[in-house]
Amino acid sequence: MLTLYGITSPERDALLTLTREAERRGWWTNYADVFTGSYVALEDEASLIREWEPQIVPGLLQTQDYAREVIRAGRPHVDEHELRRRVMARMARQTLLRREPEPPHLHAVLDEAILRRPIGGWDLMKDQLRHLSKEARRPNVTLQVLPFAVGAHAGLEGLFIVLSFPEESDPDVVYTEGIYGDVYLESPEEIKRCTLAFEELCEMALSPEESVALIDAAAGD
Repeated sequence: MLTLYGITSPERDALLTLTREAERRGWWTNYADVFTGSYVALEDEASLIREWEPQIVPGLLQTQDYAREVIRAGRPHVDEHELRRRVMARMARQTLLRREPEPPHLHAVLDEAILRRPIGGWDLMKDQLRHLSKEARRPNVTLQVLPFAVGAHAGLEGLFIVLSFPEESDPDVVYTEGIYGDVYLESPEEIKRCTLAFEELCEMALSPEESVALIDAAAGD
């Protein structure tokens, strides 16, 4: 078709490259039975992931045992095969933070309640907290904890994630989820509201250094 229409380089090379990339299957297609929405594909393309999490450790930072307990609690009727598949899929997602040469930057703000809730028991939680502390030291991970002492804050309505992409022409996308399913927000007003809320949470939260110290103390407790 390019030859027929007389398309020459550089347009020809660009279109051929686009065709090859479009045919490339993402790793998540191996878990089509687990990932039913488009979030994982968007997350894989993002250069910056800003996440407010009031309940559990973010999926990208969970240990395998912690992930199993969280998934089992949210889906109590799944059999062992499906549970194992979902845990494997979550572990596969985490390779995103170790991707070369340009992994995305994850900036997560966690409610202090996450550190105090013994999901899976105290021994399992201690391992999760130590893992969280280790991951927080990655150069592409910024972790902050919002302490109980803050009181009312901008994240009381629930979790949300703001995904930003390397191309300036690609607008941010806000993702949130709940018991009724996934929600994607793309209007400029909604994105601005969530971005400002995240900035407020960052200002109210402990610094990354103070946050790691609190996580270490919680693991010790």
